[in-house]
Amino acid sequence: MTTLVTGAAGFIGHRVAGMLLDEGHNVVGVDNINDYYNVALKNARLAELLQHKAFRFEQLDLANIDGVAKLFQSTKPARVIHLAAQAGVRYSLENPLAYADSNLSGFLNILEGCRHHEIAHLVFASSSSVYGSNTAMPYREDHHTDHPLSLYGATKKSNEMMAHAYAHLYGLPTTGLRFFTVYGPWGRPDMSPMLFAERILKGTPIDVFNEGNHSRDFTFIDDIAKGVIRVSDQKAVPDANWSTQAPTPSSSAAPYRIFNIGNGAPIKLMEFIGELERAFGRKAKLNLLPMQPGDVVDTWADTSALEAAIGFKPATSITNGIDQFANWYRTYYDV
Repeated sequence: MTTLVTGAAGFIGHRVAGMLLDEGHNVVGVDNINDYYNVALKNARLAELLQHKAFRFEQLDLANIDGVAKLFQSTKPARVIHLAAQAGVRYSLENPLAYADSNLSGFLNILEGCRHHEIAHLVFASSSSVYGSNTAMPYREDHHTDHPLSLYGATKKSNEMMAHAYAHLYGLPTTGLRFFTVYGPWGRPDMSPMLFAERILKGTPIDVFNEGNHSRDFTFIDDIAKGVIRVSDQKAVPDANWSTQAPTPSSSAAPYRIFNIGNGAPIKLMEFIGELERAFGRKAKLNLLPMQPGDVVDTWADTSALEAAIGFKPATSITNGIDQFANWYRTYYDV
């Protein structure tokens, strides 16, 4: 079976594709290799995947409707794991049009490809950012997500709605996964673990927003990738108990569902920094700053629905995860 993985040169896409290849699947990876962050890291991830004979790579901007149509025609995947997106809450304040091209137009083109080629299952990346101004913890899939605090979060909410429309209109089995803060080897340089590691080792101050008084549901990359693959193995089906009088947003009379995918145990930011200090053997210098626009104070995933559906529960402790990250960081950056 061939699986199409979009965003294959990205942090999560690279690990998902690698695990699929290790399981013996054929994988077609797609990425536009944009310069949102250093492309050398993306190319290094890609080089690792290209060592597998069962991996084929296509460089393509998913906003290119003709290119996406040709991609589906030439590869004929059985399922699609769509992880490509313009990421980053803060960057969406600087370059909002990039989010419209990638997260809206690009996703629509993927939906069209799935529709016309009778894809068995589409799994796509949503985000905890959809919860926006909601402060009811832990976040559950049946919570309202009508008040995003960033354009990034708004595009991810839009993806969920678009996917449901295609599931309803065309019977496309579709599962959306709301990712919480992912960390680990091969991480994104714009995310806090990588930024903190670099500055701890250089001895320069870390910018700590909200003066460190927030927490995140940090989830190790391998746990995330395993969960994504297990979800993709189990096709979405209509919820026989779904009611039009009391509709839950996380399932449907159509073959559509939404799951949180996170660790289910939030970690205080200062505790996370402490783990990095331990792993690297150096103290961090802190530059305490106020809250940033578009940010939220805390995130905490209720993952009971995902666990009930596929038997998945993250198992990597923060200490173990940080150790694996630190070992990779020292090797990759030769420090």
